[in-house]
Amino acid sequence: MSAEPIPSTFRILPETDADREEVDALVMAAFGPGRFAKTAERIRETARMTAAFVAREDGRMIGSVRLWAITIDGLDALFLGPITVAKDVRSGGLGADLVGACIGEAQNRGVAGILLVGDPPYFQRFGFQPAPDVTLPGPADPRRVLWLPIASSAPSGLTVAA
Repeated sequence: MSAEPIPSTFRILPETDADREEVDALVMAAFGPGRFAKTAERIRETARMTAAFVAREDGRMIGSVRLWAITIDGLDALFLGPITVAKDVRSGGLGADLVGACIGEAQNRGVAGILLVGDPPYFQRFGFQPAPDVTLPGPADPRRVLWLPIASSAPSGLTVAA
């Protein structure tokens, strides 16, 4: 007789000011100080955070994601990231749930879409597509720049402004 795994129960909630320190620690543990040199950080430095979510399990923060207001060809859009899941709970679907929360937020806001710099095989399952025409404020591997159109008025050429 084999033991059945105990299902994980976590809650995804809007990030609060009280969560900020824990989120920063979780992001630092996942990405280290090298994240500050990335182009995505240049976007976040000038953009306004519009929504953020955290995942908690038994009071412990195990995941987070943030959305930032950007403009793409004059249309309102969101920039997703960083998305972080604690190392010991990865591969359990929490990242997908956090992405889902972001997509729902974008739909509620009626923005043109969501832009991110990330792993194509992971994000394409949610409908993100390569965005080869994107212009970011710094270098980025064009294969990792992805766009998810939300509104029917989504732009074809992409120039990002925070």
